[in-house]
Amino acid sequence: MAKGTVRYWAAAKAAAGTAEEPYDATTLAEALDAVRLRHPGELVRVLRRCSYLVDGDPVGTRAHETVRLAEGGTVEVLPPFAGG
Repeated sequence: MAKGTVRYWAAAKAAAGTAEEPYDATTLAEALDAVRLRHPGELVRVLRRCSYLVDGDPVGTRAHETVRLAEGGTVEVLPPFAGG
């Protein structure tokens, strides 16, 4: 298992009640499962609408089970937002 950081932005940050927390997972799917267990409720709903960056690379439509996490890596949780 790799250890790294999950960073939350905007509505995800508000729902999680924190800007970041550690992960201990092999894949993005495992990391998100752990997040859902730690933060039941609003964050679970927000995650359904989010996009993700893993070490700066967009996950896009790839299955989360196929996205491997690196030791010391970062998962960015990006809810939809307006503006620009």
